[in-house]
Amino acid sequence: MAEPWLQIIGLGEDGPAGLTEASRAALARAEIIIGGPRHLALVGAGARGVPWPVPFSTAPVLAARGRPTVVLASGDPFWHGAGGSLIPDLTPGEWISHPAPSCFQLAANRMGWRIEETLCLGLHAAPFARLRPLLHRGIRVLVTLRDGPAATDLVTWLRENGHPDARLTLLERLGGPAERIRPALDPIFPDLQAPVMAAIAAQNPGLPRTPGLPDDLFAHDGQITKRPIRALTLSALAPRPGEHLWDLGAGSGSISVEWCLAGGTASAVETRADRLPNIRANAEGFGLSHRLAAHHGASRDLIATLPRPDAVFLGGGATEALLAALWAILPAGTRLTANAVTLENEALLYAAHANHGGSLLRIDLAQSGTLGNFRDWQAARPVVQWSVTR
Repeated sequence: MAEPWLQIIGLGEDGPAGLTEASRAALARAEIIIGGPRHLALVGAGARGVPWPVPFSTAPVLAARGRPTVVLASGDPFWHGAGGSLIPDLTPGEWISHPAPSCFQLAANRMGWRIEETLCLGLHAAPFARLRPLLHRGIRVLVTLRDGPAATDLVTWLRENGHPDARLTLLERLGGPAERIRPALDPIFPDLQAPVMAAIAAQNPGLPRTPGLPDDLFAHDGQITKRPIRALTLSALAPRPGEHLWDLGAGSGSISVEWCLAGGTASAVETRADRLPNIRANAEGFGLSHRLAAHHGASRDLIATLPRPDAVFLGGGATEALLAALWAILPAGTRLTANAVTLENEALLYAAHANHGGSLLRIDLAQSGTLGNFRDWQAARPVVQWSVTR
């Protein structure tokens, strides 16, 4: 077989000394060496060196197609590295990868943590809120960080988001002569050197894993599917990892948030523009901005533009025309759940059930309250729920 023109080389902090003979030979043959400034300096790329453009783009690599080219990446090129970004534009015979131990492997070995039992996240270019659904007492997480100030920000984020007692260890320049590992006893780290990682051992309880999170965890204006109804609604929607939800009449987006926490993605549609900030704030607060998209407009106008759904929730604004439009365009197997609190919407769901089948559920709930010097039951408005598979 012909030698691939592209060699993707994983590089550690020990530079060329840690490379295999095959990696060194590829570097010696290369006409072009592409990488970050730190990596180019470590291998002495000189005039052959081409730094990654800012913002990041694979264009310089693709422009070198056919010429002996090396791409330098940190550790394992396919673990939060450049390898995964390049592959969609390459054929199998064009490239070969030479991985080195990833920063996560090195950090796990330094900490003495089983890597198969440790969560590994790249947070050097992602919000700390990605941690929120994951951190629970006893959970260990390794994360990459942008720089020293980011370590200070992480301490603040942990304290303000329910994990003030987390044990934090900072790991700098792992695998090289400047390696340093220390507990984060001081909230300010002016002398941290990149690349830097944090090892987090959570000590505090995190978010519950069952559907129906407390209402006060969400930003809302009162228009929110309340916790018990939300739990029953999510049970009917039956979220699965990788599936997409249309949340039509989203209100605060609480259904979308909990759907995404179960591993899916969501399109939340809301007709009132003043509610979009709450939906987006909830997505950001739960670390789900990459999974939850908020859309302003009428559901009937927008459904043709949204990604194909696996499930649809009608939380508000259901009409006969919208139900007819949904029934016409939804693929077979799509799950549909609608909630109604008004007599008019109840009648709509009764008719839909008669026409299309499925199941009807009437939910009557009451909570204890006070009546003078006594306690009583205070009933909430009943909710009628229709669930069906297209």
